[in-house]
Amino acid sequence: MPSSNPPAAKPFFLCGKPATSPDEIGINNPFNGTALATVSRASPEQADQAVAAMVNAFAEMRQRSAYDRQRTCEAVLNGLRLRQAEFAECICRESGKPIKTARAEVDRALTTFRLAVEESTRIGGELLPVDIDARSIGYHAMVGRFPIGPCLFITPFNFPLNLVAHKVAPALACGCPFIVKPSDRTPLTALLLGELLAETDLPPGAWHILPCSTAATQKLAADPRIALVSFTGSAEVGWKIRQAAYTKEVLLELGNNSAVIVEPDVDLADAAKRIAAAAFSYAGQSCISVQRVMMHRTIEKQFTKELIAATHALKLGDPADEQTDVGPVIDQAAADRIRGWITEAVASGAEVLCGIGAQPVQNASYNPTLLPPTLLRNVPTSSPLLRQEAFGPVAILESYDDFDEALSRINAAEFGLQAGVFTHDIRRAQRAFETLDIGGVIINDVPTLRIDNMPYGGVKNSGLGREGVRYAIEHMTYRKVCIWR
Repeated sequence: MPSSNPPAAKPFFLCGKPATSPDEIGINNPFNGTALATVSRASPEQADQAVAAMVNAFAEMRQRSAYDRQRTCEAVLNGLRLRQAEFAECICRESGKPIKTARAEVDRALTTFRLAVEESTRIGGELLPVDIDARSIGYHAMVGRFPIGPCLFITPFNFPLNLVAHKVAPALACGCPFIVKPSDRTPLTALLLGELLAETDLPPGAWHILPCSTAATQKLAADPRIALVSFTGSAEVGWKIRQAAYTKEVLLELGNNSAVIVEPDVDLADAAKRIAAAAFSYAGQSCISVQRVMMHRTIEKQFTKELIAATHALKLGDPADEQTDVGPVIDQAAADRIRGWITEAVASGAEVLCGIGAQPVQNASYNPTLLPPTLLRNVPTSSPLLRQEAFGPVAILESYDDFDEALSRINAAEFGLQAGVFTHDIRRAQRAFETLDIGGVIINDVPTLRIDNMPYGGVKNSGLGREGVRYAIEHMTYRKVCIWR
């Protein structure tokens, strides 16, 4: 007879080796609810053991040569390259990301680790002239950069590989030991990456991948032995972590309600296709998904028509289907929140142009996590759809009469991550760059664009610090000066 015992929980990585605890979580496919795995979560005692091991391993990590760090990054890059299909399938299953989008995420992670290979040998310093007044004549100075120490990386569900890579890769490049705390919703991809790390020559205590409870994570963030905390997720959680980790270096990549401006002088069909894809791909579950579409009033009618057509062209359905553009949101709670916000906006006077309330779900059977791409206009300014981050397949249409008015509206938001501006007027492009209080301005494309070597991050309620391997290394290292005479 077949065994009735449930499969063993998937282990996490503690001190570079598989480990388990009695605390377990179930991982389900967001599209169909299929159980994928049970994952063991580290206990508070195991998390404390990981921190102690990082402290001990740091003595060795900080002595590693640029050659050794580069070799480690190359090993992870090569391992990921060999297992691309496996990683993409894992991302698709556990996050509900369409398979073609999951493959694109793996491609980006390859770029991220390749950048780490390159940057690992570029962490230099400078000779600093200090004979700047009479008392320092005869003195000389050298400035070097050194790894900051043990790091805690807390990552979200929506990019379970590349957002982990954007923290792990620079740490490997500069010699910082680390703990990765992946999202409870999508830990499987991070654990796959752990299999690649286990094949490297890193000291066992130098790295850990620990799914763990909120309480254990908060304790880690406050632990004085950890020198840096890097968090990607919601603003509400991020600022609480900032308070708990107030003595440390902290990087926060938080939310946004990304806006894009469309001027009359551009190819409207092209802009509409880019904006629709940027608003609704992966069900809008990106902090730089387009949420607000601001079009000049003279093109309002034409561009609205183009955008509705581009939205209808997107395929909603099973993320494992090669043709799917828009898959499910991560869970029922997220779907209920998004529906609630839309219902509230409509009750206050908003008009649904397409999507929820205007058309049925395309699948024959109802799927509660599968939300059709939704466009609305006349949304009241009090609506959370305008004020907060939707993190779902919904976008708001607005019109404006004056370009500077549109810039002011973007600046009025509490967020400041990225914005897009479609215009062929170089003066307006320059004014947007100089005026917008945000981390990135994308000209003639969508704010959803992120190139993995760029400094990525926001201001205001969008966070602190910058990612991108080179820029993350600046946070993960500190400058030390040596003066002699």
